[in-house]
Parts: sequence; structure tokens; C-alpha cells
Amino acid sequence: MKAESPIVRRKSRQIWVGSVPVGGDAPISVQSMTNTDTCDVDATVAQVQAIADAGADIVRVSVPSLDAAEAFRAIRARVSVPLVADIHFDHKIALKVAEYGVDCLRINPGNIGRDEKVREVIDSARDKGIPIRIGVNAGSLSKELQRKYGEPTPEALVESALHHVDILDKFDYQDFKVSVKASEVFMAVAAYRLLAKQIEQPLHLGITEAGGLRGGTVKSAVGLGMLLMDGIGDTIRVSLAADPVEEVKVGFDILKSLKLRTNGINFVACPSCSRQNFDVVGTMNILEQRLEDVRTPMDVAVIGCIVNGPGEAREADVGLTGATPSNLIYLDGEPDHKVSNTDFIDHLEQVIRQRAAQLEEARAREDEATIARSTS
Repeated sequence: MKAESPIVRRKSRQIWVGSVPVGGDAPISVQSMTNTDTCDVDATVAQVQAIADAGADIVRVSVPSLDAAEAFRAIRARVSVPLVADIHFDHKIALKVAEYGVDCLRINPGNIGRDEKVREVIDSARDKGIPIRIGVNAGSLSKELQRKYGEPTPEALVESALHHVDILDKFDYQDFKVSVKASEVFMAVAAYRLLAKQIEQPLHLGITEAGGLRGGTVKSAVGLGMLLMDGIGDTIRVSLAADPVEEVKVGFDILKSLKLRTNGINFVACPSCSRQNFDVVGTMNILEQRLEDVRTPMDVAVIGCIVNGPGEAREADVGLTGATPSNLIYLDGEPDHKVSNTDFIDHLEQVIRQRAAQLEEARAREDEATIARSTS
């Protein structure tokens, strides 16, 4: 994308989830979570790989039992993407997955039990360089906080999070990130804003249990967008009752819209009207499906008529403007050649892929030049 984001991000401590930096000046990472039975190793590996192929930086896997921990060991051996183990209550599970190569533990220290159990987990995490994620959810606040506040509130979420933070502080462990999720947008946003002022650690953003694909996407875009505009957030997970791959796509689309992350094609497309000279909606449906594998950051404009088409195409790496009798393709903002409505989608796909390859080659040469300058 050509313009830098005007957003000034909150300064936070940086941690590493495997090979992925979270916080500091690192790009905002996108993650998702498997919904398979973890003990079904083949199904879980397949889903982890699909999520990674969609561009996810991190994948979370629920590990509810020691049997699931053994399955996690087999899963870890078959995938390369950083894995987070989601664990509740049983510290033995945390110790097992730490031994088996987990990259992050999603575990609330206050739910583990006595201090010696917490110390065991923290000592193991410290020894192996494994960060911890404190995950507070409005739907699972402690009975004490429910009695104190009467219902979930932003203040209750933050108090719960700080209780767990205090436990890690007691054992002098600072490599953690925190989430304070709620399904109600205003509650989640208020909680993150409060928490952002009180700790230096990175924040994992999410609107939990947001809903199905359409409704959950809208709620997540609104809630996460408000926080990201404030500069809050170091890693995000969009929670949808849908294929986890869709969570990754929506996450990147949110970041791309705010110019916070580039991953794949940023499509600019008109909603279409009677002026259109080709089927814009059908064209976009096909292009989005066919070009999902393209990871090169680039802008592609698909506009059905000559009113807004030329202006949008001039700002894109590749542009298509509807015209009579032939449509016009732009490259790097300049008119390049005409194409008829017959089978033009195949041609446009080829043009986009060729331009993506050229951009990748240019970036590779730039990287080589940068390395050469730094070593000279």
C-alpha cells in the first residue's frame, strides 16, 4: 500500500512467540484458533496448515487434557507455524506442552492453583523462553468479581487481568501479553483502553464470541478498528463462528484498511450500477477466490465505468476500467492496453500475477542492496 498509516501505536514491551515478535515496533500479528478435536491429530494438523496458508502468523490450539497434550506433541512435530496452547486449571498440561515445544502458553496464573504450581509453570516458561498470555473473558469472571460488580464491566475485566499480572510480577516474570475480551463491543473497547494505560506488555485484541461470519466480521471490525485507531493492539484474533481461515482473512482486511499491515491484494472495487460495462460483482467474486494465494502487497482497482475508473486506476498497481467498446487496463497508474469483455478475467488474473512477480523481484533487489550497504 502506498501511504503510511497515520496511526501512532502505543509503546509496549516486545515478546517473541516462536519466530514472531509481538509488541514493540513489530507488525501487528494475526492469529486464529483451531476448532477441531485436538486429539484428532490429522484433522488438527490440516486445519493448522490451512490457517497458516491463509497468512496467519500464529495459531492457537486448545489443550484441555493430558491426552490432548500428547496429541499436541505430534501436531507440533508436523507444522512450522508458531503454536499457542490454550490451557485452563491443570498446570501439568502446561508443563507437558512446554516440554513438547509450545511457543506460547495461554494460561491464567490465578486459575492454576497454589503458588508452587504457578512457580513450576513460570520456571519452565522462563527456562525455555516461552511467553504467557493472560486471557480474561467477560463470560468467565471469578465469583468474587461477579459479586463485587454485579455484572461484567470494563473495570471488572481489568481488575481480573491485573490480578493475574500481579502473580507474574511476584515471580518476576514479564514476558507476557494480555487480553480483556467481551462480546459487547463497548465493554471490550473500554476495558482495553483502561488496561493500556496500566501495563507495558503487549495487548492481544479480540471481540470474543462475536457471532457468525457476517455479524461477527462487522462487530470485530468496529471494535478492533476503534482500538487500533487509538494505537492500541499488538496482535489480533477475529473470533467467528465460521471457518478459522475466514478469521485470518478478516483480520488482515481490518489491518489493511487502516494501513497497519500489508498482506496480499488490496482490492478497490465499485459496488456497480447501470453504468457498468462488465459484471463487477461477478468479476470480484472470481478474482478474490483465484488470487487468495497472492501474498504480495499491491493495490488492484476494478471499476465498472469511466466516471471513477481512471482516477482509481491511476492510484493502483493494476487497474481495470470499464469503457466502450473495450475495457482499459492500467499498469502503475498509466493506461496500458485494452481488453474486451470476452474472457477478460483470465487475462486480468495473468496481468495481476505478472505484476506481483515484478514487485517481488523489485523488493528482493532492494533487500539485497540494503544488505550490501550495511556490510560495506
